[in-house]
Amino acid sequence: MAGLLLAGAGWIAVTCVLARNELLAAQQSLETLRGQAAARPAAGAAAQKRTAEAAVRSAAAHAARAHHLTTGPAWFTAAHLPLLGEPLRTVRGIAEASDRLTRDVVAPLARTAAGLGAAAGDDGGHLDLAALRRVAPQLERAAHSASGVRTEVDELPRGTWLPAADQARARLAEQLGVIGGVADDAAMAARVMPPMLGAEGPRRYLAVFENTAEARGTGGLPGAFAVVTAERGRLHFEDFGNDTELSDINGEVDLGAEYEALYGPSAPTSTWVNTNLSPHFPYAGRIWAAAWQGHTGEEVDGVFSLDPSALSGLLAASGSARLADGTAVTAANVVDLTQRASYATYENVPQRKAFFLDVARAVAERLLDAADRPEHRQALFAALQRQLKEGRVKVWSAHPGEQRELRKHPFGGALPEGPAPLAGLVVNNAAGTKLDYYLDRRLVWSPGRCTDAGREVAVTVRLTNRAPDSGLPSYVTQRVDKPPYRTQPGDNRLLVSYFASGGTSLTKATLDGRPTQLNQAAERGHPVYTLDLELPARTTRTLVLHLLERATDRAPTVLRQPLVRPLRATVLPYGVCDA
Repeated sequence: MAGLLLAGAGWIAVTCVLARNELLAAQQSLETLRGQAAARPAAGAAAQKRTAEAAVRSAAAHAARAHHLTTGPAWFTAAHLPLLGEPLRTVRGIAEASDRLTRDVVAPLARTAAGLGAAAGDDGGHLDLAALRRVAPQLERAAHSASGVRTEVDELPRGTWLPAADQARARLAEQLGVIGGVADDAAMAARVMPPMLGAEGPRRYLAVFENTAEARGTGGLPGAFAVVTAERGRLHFEDFGNDTELSDINGEVDLGAEYEALYGPSAPTSTWVNTNLSPHFPYAGRIWAAAWQGHTGEEVDGVFSLDPSALSGLLAASGSARLADGTAVTAANVVDLTQRASYATYENVPQRKAFFLDVARAVAERLLDAADRPEHRQALFAALQRQLKEGRVKVWSAHPGEQRELRKHPFGGALPEGPAPLAGLVVNNAAGTKLDYYLDRRLVWSPGRCTDAGREVAVTVRLTNRAPDSGLPSYVTQRVDKPPYRTQPGDNRLLVSYFASGGTSLTKATLDGRPTQLNQAAERGHPVYTLDLELPARTTRTLVLHLLERATDRAPTVLRQPLVRPLRATVLPYGVCDA
């Protein structure tokens, strides 16, 4: 008997080492595949495709061998031993999950993705919508499998006596989060993209260009706009205009008492430049669609927005656009050109707005031209996917079924709902300046001790106005708010709002070390604490909120308002509060 036990232990040890090597090899193959997906497509697309296919086959083979090595009577018995068997159960579960992940998720995703973005549709459209519909069932199965594997990994032991097993489980869980998200996105795209791109009849959308030099809740002030038509996968831009055409809007949108209490009873839905004070993009989408109908009598099927940083990312894939006067609009200069330099070049406001429209037309023409070219199309679609994921391009649909799908993803721009923790810094320009081009934002979420009432949390917000104190055009520095106190050119004013987790209470707040009072309201289940803040040029103001949040073992979702300079956010490590 002792000999059998010793032999069994030896078999477990040997196969555990072999399985570990196979899992590491599978992980390396998946990293190769991930690198291929992130790489910009080049002339050797066929070679890249072969490399990706080889990486998928390699990952699947290694994962299958790891699974085979950790099955059988010896492993089953060892994995079910009290305490001693926990890490073996984890290793066994990791091997099985890796096998299912590569076989049922990664492989079908790779197969269905091949060629979808690389070839135009049979009818000359930018996307082969018929092909996308054909692969929809496979993508649905892959997403379902990814969800099942994620559930099984979450049920594996997390804290065993073998740290290596715990770390491997954590790495796999992290990978599953990424791959599962890709599978969900792909399945959603196969469901909603065909109808949204006109497979069942023409669609019309309002495209709004947000000016992030003046902050609004969803990103920047709504400026230029265009109407986009979609039919059988082909897009066309028309009816370009600027914000002066929609300065006073007539659309009727009832967003409820909570919205009115936070943003005012009329201004956000009747004044174009204030229509997106809320960071919840579906509100802006509804207001903009109603505004367009009130202005023209025409309904649109949805709304999408993008900002100059999104245009930069897209131009990096499509190549530069060129204006009538020969000016090149490139990935490197489009943000500076539209958010800073134009204000110095064009003192005349109508001329400057006309310049913005020229840039919008030229970039739209360039992007559509690139979508027609096979050598650019795959790179352009990959760049668009990145901008959607970052929330630089946001989408709202007037069709309820599609909107229910869109709002689950970053490009839906929806405030998170439910009990999930949130750390959301949102600023709205309250001065009428264009100084948010120079705004730096820093957020630190720092957990404290656990109490019977919940977890203590300190949130530190640092805002720095890097605008020069001289040399800026008066249109950039003008104070439309006409404050009763003295200001200097370059001084800015912001409404600073912090969106907290549901059930949070504020115990204390300080500004630059001194106690301060914040206005408190709520939006979509989140407490919102707002401060009217004067931010002089070349200064930093520090706001600290002391909060009491519900105890949870989940990190907060950081709300990243897209402005010129990205938010620098830090979520410090935290322990689990006892229930």
